[in-house]
Amino acid sequence: MTVSDLTDAEPALRSEAPCTGEPTASPGPGPGLMTLAAALPLAACGGGGGGDSASPSPSPSPAPTPTPAPPPPPAQPTDVSAARFLTQAGFSASPEDIATVKAKGYAAWLDAEFAKPLSQGHFDWMMAKGYGGVDFRNDFRGLDNTLWRKLISSPDALRQRVVLALSEIFVVSMAGIPVAWRGMAVASYVDMLEAKAFTSYRELLEGVTLSNAMGVYLNMRGNQKENTKTGRVPDENYAREVMQLFSIGLYQLNLDGTLKLSGGKPIETYKQAEITELAKVLTGWDFDGASADEPSFMRKPMVNNPARFSTGPKKVLDVAIPETADGPAALKIVLDTLANHANTAPFISRQLIQRLVCSNPSPAYVQRVATVFNNNGQGQRGDMKSVLKAILLDSEARSPGSGLDVGKLREPVQRFVQWARMAGLTSPTELWNIGDLSNPANRLGQSPLRSPSVFNFFRPGYVPPNSVLGDNKVTAPEFQLLNESTVAGYLNFMQGVIANGIGELKPVYTAFDALALDPPKLVAQLALLLGGDTISGNTQALIANAIGAIAASNVANDAGRLNRVRATVLMLMACPEYLIQK
Repeated sequence: MTVSDLTDAEPALRSEAPCTGEPTASPGPGPGLMTLAAALPLAACGGGGGGDSASPSPSPSPAPTPTPAPPPPPAQPTDVSAARFLTQAGFSASPEDIATVKAKGYAAWLDAEFAKPLSQGHFDWMMAKGYGGVDFRNDFRGLDNTLWRKLISSPDALRQRVVLALSEIFVVSMAGIPVAWRGMAVASYVDMLEAKAFTSYRELLEGVTLSNAMGVYLNMRGNQKENTKTGRVPDENYAREVMQLFSIGLYQLNLDGTLKLSGGKPIETYKQAEITELAKVLTGWDFDGASADEPSFMRKPMVNNPARFSTGPKKVLDVAIPETADGPAALKIVLDTLANHANTAPFISRQLIQRLVCSNPSPAYVQRVATVFNNNGQGQRGDMKSVLKAILLDSEARSPGSGLDVGKLREPVQRFVQWARMAGLTSPTELWNIGDLSNPANRLGQSPLRSPSVFNFFRPGYVPPNSVLGDNKVTAPEFQLLNESTVAGYLNFMQGVIANGIGELKPVYTAFDALALDPPKLVAQLALLLGGDTISGNTQALIANAIGAIAASNVANDAGRLNRVRATVLMLMACPEYLIQK
C-alpha cells in the first residue's frame, strides 16, 4: 500500500451526538490525506471486514468456521518478540522489561501482572490533592491529571492497558456528565474498571451498569416507571446501549464472530420490544446518599428505589422476569441473561482483540478466544484473566503474518503514553499537569475518557473508504481518527514534547546518551523499544544517516548527543512503520 492508495479517502470523524442527547463537535476538518500511517500495510490478523456501525460488523459467513486446532505454544521470547509483546500487553518496552519477559516467559509475565496490587486509585488521589472540595464540584479539574498519572507511571502496565481498552468499549465520557461531583464520578468509574478488569465479564458488566457515571451518562440514574396519566415511559437509553454496545450487539453471531444469516440477511439480536421491556427493568436506580457537600457517595453503586421501579411481569430476550422480582432481582436476571447470551463471547472477544492486538482479527482467532470466554477450562464463563491470556498468547498475536493481515494503527494516546514511559516522564509537583489532549490541531486529537460519544473515538466495524483497506473489507477502527489535521497536530505536538516535555514533566534520555555517538546503534536500540521488529533496516539506515549530520562530541553533557536522541525518537515515532503496531 502507498500513500496514494488512501489520498483524500478519509473523512474526518463524524461525531454522533452521545445518547445523552448532547451535541458534539467534530474533532477534525473535512476530507484529508491519510499521510504517514496510511502508507503502511495495516490491518490485522486476516479475516472478515465490516462497515461503519455502532457494533462490530464482521463479514457474513454462511456457516461457522470449523473448530480450529489449538494454536502451538509461543516460542521462547527473543528481544524483538518480547518488545512486541510488551507493547500489546502494556504500553512500552525497556531493556529491563525485555529481560524479564525473556527470563519468565509470556504466560508467567502475565501471571505476575495479574498478581500486582492496585496502586492508589483516581478517587483517592483526587481527594488527597484537594479536588474533592466544593470548589471543584461542578468541573473536571484534577481528572485529566490522575488519568495521565496512572497511564504513565503506574507499575501495573497490563492493568492500565486493559482499563484503557475497557474505557473504549464501555464508554463513559466527560462530554456527558452534567451533574455535581462529575469529576469524582468519572474517577470512581475508572477505579471500578481497574478493580474488575481481571475478574469476570459478569462482574464487570454489573459494575458498569450500577456505576454513577454510567447512570448519568446513559440516563439510567433517575429512570422511573411508566405513568399512564402523564404518558411518561421508562428511558430506553441504557437499555439500548447495554445490548448494542456492551454485550450482544445488533446481529446474531457465530462463535467465530461472523454473522448468522437468514435468506442472505443478518438476523437481528433483539427488537424494539426487548428494549422497551428492558427499560422497565432498569427503573428505580439512583445515587446512594447524594450529598452537595462531599463526594464519597460517588464511590458507591447506585441503589434501587422500589417506589420508582416498574412492577409487573417482563420478558427480555425470551427470558421471563416474574412479577415478584424487585429491582435488584430483575436486574440480576437481565445481567445473567446478557452475560450468558451466545453472542457475548464473540462480540466482546473481538473488541478486546482489536484494542490490544489487531484491528481485523481472523474468525479463527475470534473463535479461539470466544471459546475460552465461554469456558476457561474450569467451567467458568467470562473469566477475564483467561480471556486476556488467550488473546495475548494466541499464535496470531505472537507470530503475525504480513501484508494486509497484520496489526493495528496505534491510537494517539497509546503513542504518547509509550513515549512518556520510555522517556521516564515524572511529575516533580506530583500534579501531572498534562491536561486535555483532544485538540486535533495542536495536540493528540484524543484524550482518555473524552470520547465524543458513546460510540467511542472510533467504531469497531469501521472500514476506511476508497482505500486498499476498504477494497479488502479490512476493519481499521483507529483510522477513523486519522485526517490531515490529526496527523499534523500529532507531529507538531510530539516534536515539542520530545524535546521539551510538557509543563514540569521533562523527558530523561540519559540511557541513550552513550549510544548517540554511534547513530546506527542508537537508532537500532530505539527502534527495538518503540517498534519491535516493525521498523525496517532501510528506514533505520535513513534515520541514522540523518542524525549523523548532527554534530556531536565526547564532551560531557554534549547538546549534540541529546539532539541526536531527540531527533531519532521523533523520526521513529513519525514513520509509518512505527505507527502500525504489529
